[in-house]
Amino acid sequence: MQLNLPPDLETPINKRPSSGAYTNAEDVLRRALEVQDAEESWTDEKRQALSSHIEEGYLQAQRGGLIDGDRASLVAQVERAERGFAEGRFTAWEEVRRRSGL
Repeated sequence: MQLNLPPDLETPINKRPSSGAYTNAEDVLRRALEVQDAEESWTDEKRQALSSHIEEGYLQAQRGGLIDGDRASLVAQVERAERGFAEGRFTAWEEVRRRSGL
């Protein structure tokens, strides 16, 4: 395959091998395509995960499982504290001090 590239693309592609990171222009293009493929794959995975979370929330709402903002904030704080305790980041007293501003 032969490609005719405009100078604004050809120049940076040809500069990369001289840096020593790539053997030739083919390696530069191969790496660029690998990075693009990885980025597109990551985006698809994130989109699917987000869609799944939205669906889960919708189903929860249909079951009457919604909670108001104040309660949701409290639940989130408790979950963060539980994770912190489980990971050994802080003790219960440290959490009480942090929340009370002591």
